[in-house]
Parts: sequence; structure tokens; C-alpha cells
Amino acid sequence: MIDRLRDGLLAADYTLDGVQRRLGQVALAALARNSGVAASRALGDADDPQADAIRLWLLHESLPTDRAARLGALPELQAAGLVSVGPQVRAAVEVKPHGSERRQGWICSDLTPLDGPPVRPRPDFVLGASPASTTLAQLIPRAKVGSALDLGTGCGIQSLHLGDHCDTIVATDLNPRALELARITLGLSGVPAELRLGSLYEPVQDASFDLIVTNPPYVLSPPGGELVYREGGFSGDGLMRRVVAGSAGRLAPEGTLVVLGNWAITDEPLQERLSGWVPSGCDALILQRERLDPYEYIEVWLADAGLVGTAEYLPSYRRWLEYFDGLGITGVGLGWIVLRNAGREDPDVRVEDWPHSVAQPVGDALGAHFAAIGATRLSDEALLAATLVRADSLTQEALGEPGAADPQHIVLRQSTGLCRAVAVDTQLAAVVGACDGDLPLGVLVDAVASLSGMDSARLAEDLLPRVRLLIADGMLTA
Repeated sequence: MIDRLRDGLLAADYTLDGVQRRLGQVALAALARNSGVAASRALGDADDPQADAIRLWLLHESLPTDRAARLGALPELQAAGLVSVGPQVRAAVEVKPHGSERRQGWICSDLTPLDGPPVRPRPDFVLGASPASTTLAQLIPRAKVGSALDLGTGCGIQSLHLGDHCDTIVATDLNPRALELARITLGLSGVPAELRLGSLYEPVQDASFDLIVTNPPYVLSPPGGELVYREGGFSGDGLMRRVVAGSAGRLAPEGTLVVLGNWAITDEPLQERLSGWVPSGCDALILQRERLDPYEYIEVWLADAGLVGTAEYLPSYRRWLEYFDGLGITGVGLGWIVLRNAGREDPDVRVEDWPHSVAQPVGDALGAHFAAIGATRLSDEALLAATLVRADSLTQEALGEPGAADPQHIVLRQSTGLCRAVAVDTQLAAVVGACDGDLPLGVLVDAVASLSGMDSARLAEDLLPRVRLLIADGMLTA
């Protein structure tokens, strides 16, 4: 069935590139807002196979049987639960084009409500490509690895991307329906993976992985929630803690864990709370990208559950507030947790707020952060003897009064990755500007000291801690 469905999709040019050409950016942007009106207008009265594939699989419109039959064998699709066949044919799931760096693929998920009131999802609802899942895909370093674990695969979107650079993939989920639809996603997209049913790390207790990726059901909701795609059944952010701490033993040496999710803001300092989740020996980079107050957070997820305008809305809202009060939750952080199993006795754990714009994909920049940790820990003598190279993406901004001899402010700024910016003085700017891989850092420091009329040893003492930070931030490489 999957092979014949793929053949039908390809024959209709129902691919990511084909649909983008047919609908245009305005209609695609409207679909991202869950509105199909612009796409329907773009198709007009067309009844060619590509238009009908868009109508059936993307816009949830019904088709006459004879036209739907051009897109696949209807008896097989009906037996697999993908369509319902009557006087008209309607899709029971969404099959949406989705591309990775190396392949044209498709994602099979439950229907996204379009152009209507909120719809309450079924308990085993399988979400398609969401902002969270597409962001996670951009956080994953693209270096070639042997084995990968897609923890909580859902519709299979992460495994589709992992197929570009991983030799073997294991995809797990607690929801049997998710595994059914992920099997279709991966089959249509030509990605081999082993699908296992179970919660968290239970299905893989016998294995370790070079890469683990997950966008778990992280919503901090009161007990009794039924939506498995977003509610993990743990108190507070216990599921996120279990995912991070539980990676001990599941990460191979130098293995990487990439997690996107939420955590509770309480009276305990964030650095202490989140660093306490990190397994021993693991370096960690934890970035809080956004912080919501309880009211913002609750309103987002009540709308997601389709409760707006229903009699359940206010009682659910009050129950959620009482739950947060009982746990001392004063806000919710949204962000990224990335670990590297470096096996260090004194690992590097960095927790920070980073709400600023980034240049996606940032996966390789995150990978470079961990690769640079060894260089940041070189002795002063070894660092001065090293030849450093400034990043190609690094630019310098100088601000000052018109006509002034020297700038008042100098900022080094990245145009890729996390797009970090660091204020520097003229001496550090001069050293960074000369870091082209030709001369050791110590020689550059001596030269700048001589030009500035400064003592070389004192200048080195001042600059080295800041050079280490520039290395950690990817502005310099050793």
C-alpha cells in the first residue's frame, strides 16, 4: 500500500517543491495559520491529479471516487484507515509533503483543523509538523553518526531528518497510533527505522546511542490529561527531568542528547534546577528561549485542547492555576537542552537566557560549542601557544562620536548560529582581527601590547579569560 501510495503522490507531483510552486507563498503561509481558504482559491476549479491530491490530503476536501482513484488504490487506502469511501472520498489522515536536506518526503498525521472553531483532539491524536518539531529538527547537529534514538517519535518527522545522517534509527512512542502513522511517514519517505512501543527509555534498556533527539509531551498540565501527544502524566516538569537525567547509560561515549521542551520557574534558581538534571560526566548547554507567565501558558494549551468557548474552559483554567500554585510554579520556561557525554570529572554546564534571534539551523553551531570545550580549558601557556582562527561569520561594529579618534563601543557579532554579540575593547578587537591561523596567540598579544604601550604579561592576563569565552561562543576556533 505504501509503495503504491508513494507512486501516486509522485505521479501527481504532490511533493514539497511541487506544492510550493502550485500554491505560492501566500497560500502556504495561510496554511501555517490553519487556514485553507487561500490554497482553495489558488487551485480554483482545477481537477488535475496534483490539485486533487492537495484537496484530499492537505485541504481535507472530498473528491469524487473516480478522481480519488487516480491518487492510489482506494480499497487499500480504506483498509489502512487512510480514507473513507462513500459517494465521495475523504481523507481520514493528513499526508503532507515535507522535505529534509536530502529527500522529498511526506508526513502522515491526524487532520489539522482548518477554517473552523477549535476541535477537541482525540486522546491518541498524532500531531503533524508543528513549530516545535520543525525547530527541533533544526537543533540537531548534522554530523554523521552510527546510531540514533527518536524518543517519542509521534508522526516520525525527526526520523525522516535523521535518515540523512544516521546509519541506524530506533523510533519509540507510548502511543500505538503514533507508531502506525510514523510507519507510513517513514515508508513513504524511504527512511528505514525500527519502531518500538513503550514509554521513555523502557524500549531501549539494552542499547546506547550516538544521538538521542526528543520533543517529549512536556506540557505542565494538571493530573488527568488525556492528550498523549502533549501530556506525559508526570508532576510539573518531571517528564523533562526524567528525559534528561534518564539519558545516563543510553548515551554512548561522546553521544549527544537534544531536547526541546518546557520547565517550571520556581523560587529555586534556574541554574541550580536545570543543572541538577544533567547526568554526571555530561557537558550541557541549556538555553531558555522564552518565559511565559502562568496565565499566558495556560491559555495557549487550553486553546490547543479546543476548550475555548466551551463550558469546560473556566473550570479547567482554575484547576490549572490551583495546580501551579500547589507546586510553586510562577512561570514556565521554553527552550533547548543539549548534552554531550564527554566523560569529564568536571563537566562544562552552561545555563542561560537566550531570547534573541538565531539563524536556523543552529545544530552545527551547538555541535561546535561542545567541540570547543577542550580548547577553552587549555592552560594559559598552551592557549598562548595555539594558533586561533576567527569565524568566517564574525563581523565587527564600531560606534562613536563623529570625528572622534577612537570608537566608544566595539561589538563582535556572529551572523550565523546563535548570533551572539560581545562588547570588546580595542586590544581584544585587535587580537581577534589578527587571528588568521598564522601566528600563535602569544605573539599577537605581544604585538598588541607593544603598539598599545602596555605590559605584555598584564595584557595576556586580562585577555585570556575573554578569549576563552570567544572560543566557547564559536567566534574563535583553536
